[in-house]
Amino acid sequence: MSCPLCRKEFTIPHDGLSGTQKNFFMQKLVHVRKLSASQEAQHIPCDVCSSDEASAGETVKAASKYCVQCQQKYCEQCNLHHRKMKGCSNHTQVDIGKESESVEQISKISPVMCEQHKSKEIKVFCQKCRVAICMRCFIKSHKSHDCSDIEEVSDNLRGLVVTDTEKVTNCLKKTEGLLPRLEKEKNDVIKHLAGIENEINTAADKLIAAIQRERVKLLSEVKSIRLKRAKQLETVKQEVEQHRTALESFRRYSETLLSSGTACDVTRSANSLHDRADELTKFDVIGHVDSSLPPVNVTFTSSTLLDKDHKNLVGMISEGQ
Repeated sequence: MSCPLCRKEFTIPHDGLSGTQKNFFMQKLVHVRKLSASQEAQHIPCDVCSSDEASAGETVKAASKYCVQCQQKYCEQCNLHHRKMKGCSNHTQVDIGKESESVEQISKISPVMCEQHKSKEIKVFCQKCRVAICMRCFIKSHKSHDCSDIEEVSDNLRGLVVTDTEKVTNCLKKTEGLLPRLEKEKNDVIKHLAGIENEINTAADKLIAAIQRERVKLLSEVKSIRLKRAKQLETVKQEVEQHRTALESFRRYSETLLSSGTACDVTRSANSLHDRADELTKFDVIGHVDSSLPPVNVTFTSSTLLDKDHKNLVGMISEGQ
């Protein structure tokens, strides 16, 4: 199926969509937006006291605060205890359900935790494996590899994303420029063939009823050419629109990554985005259109023969490339 974000086709894993690669950056954005949605926020329980109260059969308290550093939701009472803790006094807290909170700002300062070691924050980038890892991963599997601080690597990769976005934007402009041309060519060929139909009708009207079937035959040929050419143009137009959609999707995602992503988000996505950008920009959309739509020259030659035994009394259709 086609990815809803970048439009690139991929094979669904044997265990279904749940087994596909996760986009941690987008997951984080969705999580933060849920916290700012007032309707959904009414049903968010406190992470600290909900499990104990639920086991005791008491009503679970609704969370009203979210700690960005701890990534936990607190009710008013638990939040008071949390702020009194010495190590948590300087943590950033936001009101749950307040749409005025900056989703992008929260996203940027939220720590990103390791998939393998849930309590460890990702702070290192392995140059050899091209993955972002935590310190425990580094010690366990990447100690002999060339590794760098993730903040240092993100600056270079952020520049790569900027360059790729510029390339895709240029390709997007070229692609969009082709669409009016294709629409004009379709209208022109329809208009031209309509003129051919008028020529046929004019010639056929001067002939006797005996050649009526011949006229119908010629009109059918013109109709076939018109439908075929219009279908070709529409097909190529749809292909160009699909390519434009893929370019737009890439640009929107990469711009969101640059404006809202953390260093970890950038390092996780930049290289795959770079590969996708190469794939998109290497597609010669103009050459594809030109090769898919060879020029067509349709003319009508009127017959001057009135011999009823002649098979082409009205004329004949010729289609030239």
